[in-house]
Amino acid sequence: MPNSNGLVRILSIDGGGIRGILPGQVLIKLEELTGRAIYELFDLIAGTSTGGILTCVLLAPADPADPAAGAKYTAQQAADLYLDRGDAIFEPSLARKMISLGGVADEKLDAEKLEEVLKDYLDDLWLRDLLKPCLITAYDIRSRQPHFFNPYRAQNASHDFLLRDVARATSAAPTYFETVRIKSRSNVLYPLIDGGVFANNPAMCAYVEARSMNFDGGVENPTARDMVMLSIGTGSKKKAYSYSDAKDWGLAGWVRPLVDILMSGNSDTVHHQLNQIYDAIELKPHYLRIDPDLGDASTEMDDATSDNLIALKEAGIACSEANANDLSELAALLTT
Repeated sequence: MPNSNGLVRILSIDGGGIRGILPGQVLIKLEELTGRAIYELFDLIAGTSTGGILTCVLLAPADPADPAAGAKYTAQQAADLYLDRGDAIFEPSLARKMISLGGVADEKLDAEKLEEVLKDYLDDLWLRDLLKPCLITAYDIRSRQPHFFNPYRAQNASHDFLLRDVARATSAAPTYFETVRIKSRSNVLYPLIDGGVFANNPAMCAYVEARSMNFDGGVENPTARDMVMLSIGTGSKKKAYSYSDAKDWGLAGWVRPLVDILMSGNSDTVHHQLNQIYDAIELKPHYLRIDPDLGDASTEMDDATSDNLIALKEAGIACSEANANDLSELAALLTT
């Protein structure tokens, strides 16, 4: 339920593949500052792609039959999913490399490896089992509209899915992983891809969702004044594309850069919108956006080499320390 100051607390986590290590380190720092689990600190968590996976893991119950048992995983354990298993998820087989031509002719990565990791972490949990409300994004290519996963709606079988399928759907990034078709508890099939195609930064989606919700503690249809939000990105070092190269690109040349541009452009736009909202009501401390500097880490979403995993972890820790004062102020708002 909202804390004693009546604020609805929202966490939003961007998409970004293996760069999910970065927000993972920020959340580890927040747990250290507060002494509380992430699910206890927030009333609504939104995630896209790798942020959607983190949302599923952070809200997974230790015992679905007993919510009082708390979360199955800490922020450290959630981040370790990438550090311990990232190389398996993001390393294509030799056959996949030959077939995909780097993601141009077919998807670049083997989905089976990701699905194995999600099964290990999320087992047979259902969306309805999650400890708190959440908003996880995907895109339905048949109906051509966004698909939002939310455990409150999942009390209805037509909106309930195996949690590992939710995580797989939100991370089905075009050119990286094949489109997925998942089945609801009522046996309806949905063909879905990564929500990053429309909301790589899901913070505005979370804001709009919260405006229509009634939260425990008597907070109904909250406005921006009633919310405190932490939005975490997955790396701010953008790859530059030269005019001399781009001016002659055709379809094949634009595929990978376009995915990158769409995702980063969406994240920046949403941050601008929310920054303007909180600036207008003079409550900027209630909105904190942290987008870590990648440092020596690669911009590539699938670079899970041992050197890059270390670089991502170090960049995430450096970001947490650089933002320690802001995180401390936020921690006070979340726990007062």
